[in-house]
Amino acid sequence: MPFNTYTFLLFFIVLLVIYHSVKSWKYQKTILLTASYLFYSAWNPLFVLLLMFSTIVDWLLAKKIFQSPTKHTKKWYLITSLVVNLGLLSYFKYGDFLLENSIYIFGLLQIDFKPATLDIILPVGISFYTFQTLSYTIDTYRGKIQPSKSFLDYALYVSFFPQLVAGPIVRANDFLPQCKTPRKTSINQFGWGLSLLTIGLFLKIIIADTILAPIVDKVYAAPEYFSSLETWTAILAFSGQIFADFSGYSTAAIGVSLCLGFILPDNFKAPYAALGFREFWQRWHISLSTWLRDYLYISLGGNRVSSIRTSINLMITMLLGGLWHGASWLFVIWGGLHGLYLIVEHFITQYIKLEKPLNTITQVLLIVLTFLIVSLTWVFFRAESLQDALTIFSNLHQSPTSHKPQIEGVELLLALATIVILVSWHIIIKNSSIESFFQKQQNVIKGLILTLMIMAIFLFASGDDRAFIYFQF
Repeated sequence: MPFNTYTFLLFFIVLLVIYHSVKSWKYQKTILLTASYLFYSAWNPLFVLLLMFSTIVDWLLAKKIFQSPTKHTKKWYLITSLVVNLGLLSYFKYGDFLLENSIYIFGLLQIDFKPATLDIILPVGISFYTFQTLSYTIDTYRGKIQPSKSFLDYALYVSFFPQLVAGPIVRANDFLPQCKTPRKTSINQFGWGLSLLTIGLFLKIIIADTILAPIVDKVYAAPEYFSSLETWTAILAFSGQIFADFSGYSTAAIGVSLCLGFILPDNFKAPYAALGFREFWQRWHISLSTWLRDYLYISLGGNRVSSIRTSINLMITMLLGGLWHGASWLFVIWGGLHGLYLIVEHFITQYIKLEKPLNTITQVLLIVLTFLIVSLTWVFFRAESLQDALTIFSNLHQSPTSHKPQIEGVELLLALATIVILVSWHIIIKNSSIESFFQKQQNVIKGLILTLMIMAIFLFASGDDRAFIYFQF
């Protein structure tokens, strides 16, 4: 039940009416939990059982961790949680991938190995809710939180429908305290929630799906037929598409949550205004990058060890971060490249002292350079195969007349203009937020902006009903 469908709109309206008409806080939470399971079952009802299983397992294990008298016993309960959660994630997400690679390796060894195909169906959102439940048990083990006394609160934390299938990945200490007392939604909060939902849908439906996706799909489907200009445009367009698509979902999720009285953390903060790759990951998919930092990178030793060990820790973190996105070597390459960028940047900042503060021109140049390198790296994220990715890179330096134009000039110009506006917008609000921007505007301006967005959604939407990109992860 994606946000960009009339089915969700009807679901959300009915839920709002029922939720806000009930006075009992316990009943309100029960309604939200039931609605969350209904929301998730819209994809595959059977996988609700898997979600419930993960919820119950970590609820019980966290209690055991907290009650255990010795560190040794706590550790074994934590290991059980890791094995169960990562085992389920590995089977459903990486089972076919591991089998295919095993067949390939045996083939190289000239061993006849032909097992039956698994044909595993990937449960939507499993990577997101698995990381949420793991953070709960790990934080309990580390003594940062105490297990929730209410199973209802914990189950709602795991399955809260606005962020269930594509994040942000919420920590227990951010969500569970909100479950203790009734959530009172003010008129201003409710209005801002609807505004964020509108902005998120505009980013997804108009920017990502209508303006940018058609060019990206054409070029990546058959990259050998397109000119260097068309290829460059598609590369930059995908940078815009994946941001508008993913941040559109996160923005809508935060908006929907506000309408219900809950506050979710920001998942994006003007990432294309980043000065370098460390800052990029501080601004892009923040809930995942901080999860990897806190539970993987720091556990490996972080930067408290030698430079070589720090580099290894960075690379391991980014390789696993890439693999988290999907069962493909292309994602591993994508993560590995970002690991390499972070290592090189760490070396530069450690041994080469840049004059601070940087002047405006230098900052803009570094922002553009970061954006271009990030955009080129997205090629491995989007390409269907390694050969396609290499073909795209080979097209970048061809002569403009090497291929007959396949895409209308107006379409290319609109896409490039959108990217320029997007990056410029990120630079403008880099040290602020979209909320601060709206607060400074007069009510007439706010209403005009939101009205134009709604009109665009209804008048210019492509009608493809594309799923959000991160649903596959």
